[in-house]
Amino acid sequence: MFIGEYKHNLDDKGRLAVPAKFRSALKGGAVVTRGLDNCLFLYSKKQWEKIAEKFANLPISQSKARAFSRLMLAGAMDVDFDNQGRINLPDYLIEFASLEKKSVIAGLYDRLEIWNEEIWNKYKAGAEKESSEIAETLGDLGV
Repeated sequence: MFIGEYKHNLDDKGRLAVPAKFRSALKGGAVVTRGLDNCLFLYSKKQWEKIAEKFANLPISQSKARAFSRLMLAGAMDVDFDNQGRINLPDYLIEFASLEKKSVIAGLYDRLEIWNEEIWNKYKAGAEKESSEIAETLGDLGV
């Protein structure tokens, strides 16, 4: 299970250290792809296979399903860890998420999200302001 919020620096070569506590869960391989809200999603290979199968089973006759599958599947990239626990992010994903040196890795149970620190802080501040309203909506969903 991935939880917590961690600040790490993206270096000039596109390498980003993944928190040590998560590396063992990702030792079987990892996949990074475009996420939502201007971040990247990082999945274990095992979890990615489950998610990718769901995308592959979306109806190709629906344009929004095709668009979402393309966003997630065509944007995906296998990543390996170097000896220092870093992954190398491709340029197109760095651009997509507007990543700069200061980055945030957020654990969200079955995935990690990689954010530009400034964008993350703005997003988080907005979510915190609306937390009561969000909680009320989730209550309607049984959470």
